[in-house]
Amino acid sequence: MTKTNVMRLLDAAGIDYEAGEYEVDEDDLSGSHAADMMGMDHDTMFKTLVLKGDKNGYLVCCIPVDEELDLKKVAKASKDKKVEMIHMKELLPLTGYMRGGCSPIGMKKKFPTYIEETAQIFDKISISAGQRGVQVILNPEELAKYVDAQFVALI
Repeated sequence: MTKTNVMRLLDAAGIDYEAGEYEVDEDDLSGSHAADMMGMDHDTMFKTLVLKGDKNGYLVCCIPVDEELDLKKVAKASKDKKVEMIHMKELLPLTGYMRGGCSPIGMKKKFPTYIEETAQIFDKISISAGQRGVQVILNPEELAKYVDAQFVALI
């Protein structure tokens, strides 16, 4: 397995993680498919979503792969009146990541980050390692501390 930038950043920060790989299906880039391919509990695999608020700009949310964001809860957490998902064409230029490989670690810029509070009940969660087909499994508290995220209700 080739080390991704996310892994190099975690190594430099001294954060323990495990890496996992799965075969990418270009017809199904869903996190649910990734969790199935890795044999992981869907509640412990988190997807990274990027949104834009009407007042405070871009923000990042991490939620379990089978869940949908509650935009009102996200707006409340980010102190925006309204938030919306960014367009897919904006993702790569904004974050440096493509769909199916977006990670809260190592984006081009630092954005306010929110992690679904249920992550705290697990010793380890999985997030994208910044490339399709590669995940890092790590402690959610260490992730939150590293990316300066808040745990909030997002679903």
